Amino acid sequence: MGQIWTNVDPKIGMEGVGRTFPGPSMPFGMCKPGPDCGVLPNVGWAKMPEKVTGFSQTHVSGTGGGQKYGNILIQPGVEPQKRVNEEIALGYYATTFENGIRTEITTSERCAFYRIHYPKDALLLIDVTHYLGKDSVPDKREKQQFVGADIEIINNHEVRGFSRIRGGWNNGDAYTVYFCLQSDKPFEQKGKDIVAFADTLVNIKVGISYVSEQQAKRNIPANDFDTQLNKVRECWNQQLSKIQIKGSERDKRMFYTALYHTMLMPVDKSGENPKWTESPYYDDYYAIWDTYRTSTPLITLLDEQREADIVNALLNIYKREGYMPDARSGDCNGRTQGGSNAEVVIADAFVKGLKGIDYNLALQAMLKDAEVDPGADHEKHGRGGLKEYTELGYIPYGIDRAGNRTIEYAYNDYCIALVAKGLGRTDIYEQYLKQSKNWKNLWRSDYEWDGVKGYIMPKDAQGRWLDSVPWGHSKVYHPQIPYTPITKVAPWYLPWWSTFFYEALSAEYSLSIPHDVPGLIEACGGAETFRKRLDMFFDRKRYNVGNEPSFLTPCLYHWIGRPDLSSDRVREIVTSNYTDQPDGLPGNDDSGAMSSWLAFHMMGLYPNAGQSYYLLHAPLIPEWTLQLCNGKTLRGIVKGKGTHFEKVTLNGKVLDDARLEHADLMEGGELMFHVSTKKPQKAASDFTPSKVEVYSGESPGLLRVNRQSCTPLFTAQICFTLNRQYRTWPLVCRWLGDTLVVSCKDATYLTPRSIVEHGKGFCWDIPSDGAVYEAKGTFAFISLEALHDLQEKGFFVYDGVTWRLVDQGDSLHVRADIDQTEMWIALKDDLPFVVEMRNNPLGIDWRIEE
Repeated sequence: MGQIWTNVDPKIGMEGVGRTFPGPSMPFGMCKPGPDCGVLPNVGWAKMPEKVTGFSQTHVSGTGGGQKYGNILIQPGVEPQKRVNEEIALGYYATTFENGIRTEITTSERCAFYRIHYPKDALLLIDVTHYLGKDSVPDKREKQQFVGADIEIINNHEVRGFSRIRGGWNNGDAYTVYFCLQSDKPFEQKGKDIVAFADTLVNIKVGISYVSEQQAKRNIPANDFDTQLNKVRECWNQQLSKIQIKGSERDKRMFYTALYHTMLMPVDKSGENPKWTESPYYDDYYAIWDTYRTSTPLITLLDEQREADIVNALLNIYKREGYMPDARSGDCNGRTQGGSNAEVVIADAFVKGLKGIDYNLALQAMLKDAEVDPGADHEKHGRGGLKEYTELGYIPYGIDRAGNRTIEYAYNDYCIALVAKGLGRTDIYEQYLKQSKNWKNLWRSDYEWDGVKGYIMPKDAQGRWLDSVPWGHSKVYHPQIPYTPITKVAPWYLPWWSTFFYEALSAEYSLSIPHDVPGLIEACGGAETFRKRLDMFFDRKRYNVGNEPSFLTPCLYHWIGRPDLSSDRVREIVTSNYTDQPDGLPGNDDSGAMSSWLAFHMMGLYPNAGQSYYLLHAPLIPEWTLQLCNGKTLRGIVKGKGTHFEKVTLNGKVLDDARLEHADLMEGGELMFHVSTKKPQKAASDFTPSKVEVYSGESPGLLRVNRQSCTPLFTAQICFTLNRQYRTWPLVCRWLGDTLVVSCKDATYLTPRSIVEHGKGFCWDIPSDGAVYEAKGTFAFISLEALHDLQEKGFFVYDGVTWRLVDQGDSLHVRADIDQTEMWIALKDDLPFVVEMRNNPLGIDWRIEE
């Protein structure tokens, strides 16, 4: 079988935005020991020279948002230390501190193994109060909170205890991690949480459990360090060898590391559920919104029984807690980011014939999501906005994530229809097939933007399309901001959780209709228009390789009979965005989502999750062999020279639409991908990108600004507090004729002299990179007329709000009548800058530092 595990490089994705866990783990293992460099990194690890606080036993991989876990920390030498070096390989992590202590780590499913080399003074800290995501603000959203902990020295070889933590990314209920620490050398207690060894080479095992200290002790294997390390690698080798590939060493590193990342989560906690004993039980679905598209189908190909267990775990959660999760961690459902996407996971299992699943129970669970409003628990599970979705056929603007919820619910409904049809429930099938068309209720066919017509756009509950939308809930400010297909998570003072689209743009989601691509093509004006739209979408850099909503988009050319164009796009995306380096992933790996997307495309096949087929294109590797779960083998071979996709055959028969049904895949055989040296056809778009885009209250235009063309009037730093997040950006002002050019971060605000002199309110547009705004208000200063009113009358009106003078020194201290927001306005500069904004209910405060 060979040592395929040697191709895995856990360093890939650990730097930059990938956030993959670099420490040792078993496939779907509960115990993931590794270094914690403070409490902020989601995976604990941070790049040198950050100090290591210690080594905790629980981590996640590839996640964004708030932290989770980081429980039961041990630190050889007690104090935080800088690293001299690191060694990272599959199943193994080692580092040497500046003080000479060397720590090696491997793991089993539920026990961490440490081999510690002390030059002298063999002290060990056992910190049961440690966890990731600590914050000084009590009950801060997405941050973990300490509940309680205990530690007990049992004898001179054993320590037991627990740590109880709540919150984190899913804002979950409290969870408890129990532990049992055993050492091969006797120790002496030096304090409540510090022990000392007489020997300088110490082997330590830390068993963990979510049930009890006794269970944690039972989870400790008898193996020594080296035996366990070999076992980890043997286990991974069995999993990874199910797909064997030919290619360069770089190809193999990227491919097998992608498989490895896909099998880190969710976590098998069967027998470790403190709430019930029924198995199987999996936790850390983190989140299905991320993983259903590619990770779920890849696990199905690698290990059908594993995927069946994962589905049955979802159903066990439903039976006990009333809903399947869209995300779950710490034995608690939440957070639901968009749809109730467990429906897609179940449909994917159903159409691919996975056995051992009660699909009638599964349909019942799916219908619970689709028909029973979760009420106040809508962030935890179920469908938020269900009442409106059912009554209106869409979710109106003003309900959080109305855009992507509507689109995802429509696909979830399609998945329900598929399962219902297969079970002979025609009534349910017809109802939900009809509901699956609900995406069209937010399709604004007459909306033209940037040369493209038809987008998913916001609509209110009365059925009116919204060209501008209100942002925020402040009593002071009531800004209306133009909504366009590329309006991002804006404005800056609105939590991204509450926007119309979550983690993507209308331009992206308007192409994300995986169950009704023919209907989408028709809505866009037909095949040729759709082709041009796709070309422009990629050429204008609208495609977001770093997030999941656009995962299917490169393959949409298949539906207009051009799989060759899909193939060209995929190759371009992978070549430009993926590498075998530590920063080699283009976005958060999200429990293996980014990695599984890559693995499929390297093989030249891509699933449309929840449906029974794969889209085929030219592989990025010359040959691969898939060992199927039924004992058969499917071999993929590239034939010809070049990279341009021509056709594909299965056992000699041409697959005209470059699709392969899962049932045919499972019969095995030979897929022959024919390629040529033909050059890719030039894109249909004649669009020439501009360097700067302008957003205004009118229609978007194009403008170029030379921000160095005039002498700065004012240069400073503006320090923002944005919903409890801190940002410090450069602030520069200069006159260009009768226009004040204000630069903040990499954004430019063009403020006419009339606004500078007589403006009636602030400009609150987000300082997004490269944006240029035709400002309708003042940015970080008040108008000269407002200053004059304040000095003459003791008050001024801005944004319709009366601000009154409180006191005067080097600056004018004013307070808003309506909600006590405070500002300090400078007098010494040519412009009346607001040098400090405080207590702003929009969630944005600032101070200006020259």
